Parts: sequence; structure tokens; C-alpha cells
Amino acid sequence: MEKYILEKAQNWLQGNYDLETKKQVEHLIKNDEKELIESFYRELEFGTGGLRGIMGVGSNRMNIYTVGAATQGLSNYLKKNFPNLKQIKTAIAYDCRNNSRLFAQTAANIFSANGFKVYLFENLRPTPELSFTVRHFGCQAGLVITASHNPKEYNGYKAYWDDGGQVVQPHDKNIISEVEKIQNIDEILFTPIKENIELIGEEIDRIYLEKIKKLSLSPDSIARCKDMKIVYTPIHGTGVRLVPQILKLYGFESVTTIPEQDINDGNFPTVVSPNPENAEALEMALKKAAEIDAELVLATDPDADRVGIAVKNSKGDFVLLNGNQTASVLIYYLIKKRADAKLLQGNEYIVKTIVTTELIAAIAKKYHVEYFDVLTGFKYIAEIIKANEGSKLFIGGGEESYGYLAGEFVRDKDAVMAAALIAEAAAWAKDNGKSFYDQLIDIYVEFGFYKENLVNVVKKGKDGQEEIQKMMSEYRKNPPKTLAGTKVVEIKDYELKKCHNLETHTETKIEFPKSNVIQFFTETGDVVTVRPSGTEPKIKFYIGVKENLPNKYKFEEVNLVLEKKIQRIKDDLSL
Repeated sequence: MEKYILEKAQNWLQGNYDLETKKQVEHLIKNDEKELIESFYRELEFGTGGLRGIMGVGSNRMNIYTVGAATQGLSNYLKKNFPNLKQIKTAIAYDCRNNSRLFAQTAANIFSANGFKVYLFENLRPTPELSFTVRHFGCQAGLVITASHNPKEYNGYKAYWDDGGQVVQPHDKNIISEVEKIQNIDEILFTPIKENIELIGEEIDRIYLEKIKKLSLSPDSIARCKDMKIVYTPIHGTGVRLVPQILKLYGFESVTTIPEQDINDGNFPTVVSPNPENAEALEMALKKAAEIDAELVLATDPDADRVGIAVKNSKGDFVLLNGNQTASVLIYYLIKKRADAKLLQGNEYIVKTIVTTELIAAIAKKYHVEYFDVLTGFKYIAEIIKANEGSKLFIGGGEESYGYLAGEFVRDKDAVMAAALIAEAAAWAKDNGKSFYDQLIDIYVEFGFYKENLVNVVKKGKDGQEEIQKMMSEYRKNPPKTLAGTKVVEIKDYELKKCHNLETHTETKIEFPKSNVIQFFTETGDVVTVRPSGTEPKIKFYIGVKENLPNKYKFEEVNLVLEKKIQRIKDDLSL
């Protein structure tokens, strides 16, 4: 064990930490060297999702002291950025996870002690509602205590800036710099000024839901399909408060929930992981859907910023759609409805991340809607919205990891909003004699069959992090020359900010923030993106392939061709 790790742990024993924390640190020193290393070998840092980690004692764990240091650092940074304000304003929300309320109250106390006005939700609320609240009250910053879809051992801390979007460069690095300046927990102002804290709740819910209701494009279709059966599960999370409400406001009258999963519980007792990307998390909802012959299944993650769906295929069996498929149908719907109603004025745009399906770009191009690519992380989508506010109109955006957004009053992915619009798109398809699944296949026929696959390689702990960095270094030194028998013709390295054309032997600059991501493009348009996760101990491989689909009857045949191509790419990358 390196000396600095033990020294950090001993500082916790000597510092002004609570007795229980000291007992736990002492136990690690005497009995669990491996866990001691994992708990103290580094400081938690802001990634694509903010601060996130396993709960426990130590500088690399989520606890009231790491939350406290982050909040005091953020407070110090806010004072530097807004020196002329009479009072800085902040907003705080939290989800159902263990310790979320404790961490939220800790942050509220610290903000208040720094003289800030604090709007603290009285009870758990979805992450996107916090984004809305920051803008609604004109706050300079906001926080959500959540680890999104991570396993129950995790919690996290998402920081938002005055536009309602998660903090981006240079704020994220500067906040960490302020946190690192805090050498002693006695510098953290834990004692609250109670009159600075205001509890908020249902009055914000009403305003937020009314804003979402105004996004509706097909109230007539919903009226004709109001009995369309929908099954919804919040997977024990915050969505239970607002998703059923917004579906009712939109006009859907046959929404069934799962009582066992309506219960807010940070241990997520009915699932292995509360991630709507995983089929297992939707198991109970799918069972209920089959039982009542529903047409749509919706599942949101604990902080209700991501939504997973299941729909019936052409055989009448429920299938789970991935984030690329759902995003494609949703963006198609948002653009197509506007085009049919002659509402496109020429200043509209959509945004996707670089790892999200190129099908969305193809749809936008056909309807002459501008589109932007951004790095992974919804904060970059929010950054584009902010840059174009007042001059262009944001129609919608999304990312392959089940996050979607429409309108400009929220600046983060929003599963409450997305659930309503996905249900509306399903009603619109039904009103036109199609299922949601039929609509997806028709899009493939019109624009091409784009198929994506994500491979997660988990590498836990300090050793795992080092191994991931070695893998990225190796891909830079020895990139693949072919993928599935097709020549690699272009490499984009977002760390070096260079695009290398292997055919012309030329390099161009990538106008993106620096990020540890590499993309390989083949001559047939297939793409592989490799990036370490910003929130989890894993390295991710995003594989995207494409073929023409002559008609819907060829779907299974072309799907098999694409699956074989994906497998060949995996074999080439030893995945």
C-alpha cells in the first residue's frame, strides 16, 4: 500500500470527523487493506454525471464529508462568479437512494451557512424537475443527490449551473479546484442558517407538468386512443410522483402501475439493478403488460431522467427497444408532426451525442432540420441549447443511454416529459393504423436499417482504472486496420482533438472539448466508438452498422446480416 493512502486515512482519524466515521476508518486500517485503498486512493471527481461513487467512509466514497467538501468548494466558486449579487440562490432535489435525504440536507445546510438562499424539495423529486426549478427561480446553481441508474451501493451529486444544465467546462474543473483547496473539514460550514432554507414541492410540480403538457402535438390522436393500455413502473424511484400524473394530463385513461415497485426504496428490492436499460428491471412490468394485453411499457430509473420502453412486435410479442430505437422514433415524430402541420420555420434543430445512432441525423437531413453532434453527456446538449437560445428553436434531442428531451424549459434528459411524448407517439401511430414497432420498421425502410450494440467491459477499482487507461493507450498506438473485413478509413481521437483520414493521410482539428474517446470509421459507414465511462468502472464499446432495408418483410433477413457484422467486429476487437 502506498504511504499517502495510509496518511490520508490517519488524517481522518485525527480530524474533526464524527465518532462512527472514525470507527469505520480504524476498522479498515486494521482489517481491510484492499477496501482502505479503494476508499482513500483518490478524491471523487466530476465526470459526465457529476460526483458519483460507492457510499462509505473515505475521500473516494460518498459521505457527508465528501458531499460537504464538494458543496463548500461549489459555494466558494459561486461567490467568485457572482460577487455582485445581493444573495446567491440555489435549488436542491434528491431521489430515493439510501442517504439521499441526508446528503441533500447536508448540502442545504452548507449553502445556507454561506449566506445563500436555498430552495430544498420537501420530498424526493425527479432530476429534470430540479433543472426546471433552477431556471424557474433564477438560481445560480442547483444540486441533485442521485446515482441515477447505478446499483444500490452508489449515490451521487449532480451540480447544475444557472442555465439549468449540468456544469460544463470550465466550471466543472474550477469547482474541483476549489474543493481541492479545502485542506481541513473545519473549513466546511456545516451549521445551517435555517431562515435561508425554503421547502418547496407541489406548487413547482404543477407549473412543471403544465409546461410539459404544452409540448403535446397530437391531442386529437390521444383523444381517439385514450384507452390505449400502458403499464408504467418507476422501479422504486421518483417517477412515481409525476409520470402517472403527466400521462393523465395528456389524456391517457388506462395506465397501470406495479404496486410493489411504486414503493420508494433505495435498496431496490424487486430488481438486481434499477436500470431501465436492463431487461430484468422491466420483468414485472412486462408480466403485467402480457396479463392485461397492454400496448406500451414504460420504466424510469430512480431519478426519472431515463426511460426504457417495451412494445409489441409484428408477432404480438413484447420486445425491449434500445435507446437508439426509441430516440429515432421520438425524434421522427417530433419532426414529422411539425412538417405535416407546416410548422417548420427553418430555424429548428435537434442534438444527439456522438455515440448515438446516425439514423437521427438522416431523419433531420431529410426534413432540412439542423442537427448537432456533441460529446457523451447530456450537459453538452444543454450547452448547445444555451448557445442557440433566442436565435434557433430546439425541437428535441437524445442519447443512446435512454435519455431524451424536448422543449427548452428543462436542460437535462427528462423521463417525465419523454414518457408522455413516447406515449403520444404511440397513440399517433395507432391512430394511423400502426403500432410503435411498425413505425420503427417503416423508418428503417425509409432511411436505412441502422443497428447498434453496446459492449461494457467492467474493470473495478484502482487496478481496473489503470487497465482501462492501458487499453485506451494501446488503441492509440495500434488502431485496428479493418473491422468485419472492411478497411478503417478514418480515426477521430477526441483526446488529441484530431481526425485522421487514413486514405488521404491528412489530419483535421476536432472542435470539441478534450475527451478520452476514440472513433474508428470504416469505408462502408460502420463506426466503433471506445470510451471509458464517466460514471462507472467500465470501458464502453459502441458499435454501429447499417444496411438498406428494401421492405418490412426483409427485416429479419437484414437484421441477421447486421448481427453477424456486429459479431465480426466484436471478434476483431476481442470483445
